[in-house]
Amino acid sequence: QVQLVESGGGLVQAGGSLRLSCTTSGSIFSVSAMDWYRQAPGKQRELVATITTGGSTNYADSVKGRFTISRDSAKYTMYLQMNSLKPEDTAVYYCAARPWSRPTPNSWGQGTQVTVSS
Repeated sequence: QVQLVESGGGLVQAGGSLRLSCTTSGSIFSVSAMDWYRQAPGKQRELVATITTGGSTNYADSVKGRFTISRDSAKYTMYLQMNSLKPEDTAVYYCAARPWSRPTPNSWGQGTQVTVSS
């Protein structure tokens, strides 16, 4: 497993931007892909974006064109650039790592709160 620490959340007005970071440590070579999830109050956790070790990316329809997932391998850090934020983007955002052995994450960060005011 890897250890994950998110940062960069906060309060922003609708239309604004935030960049989340996820710093990794531990068994980095065991990771096949990394995800950003989010969970709003009273809702299920949802997958927002994914980046594979090969650099392929995928996004939820609700964030396509507004969010960008990226990574800096030299810094062992993954990012989520969030632009044109909407109140419905308000949630706790989690980074997660998937091992090669299964399609779902086995490591999670502690989460960072993103609040978008209208």
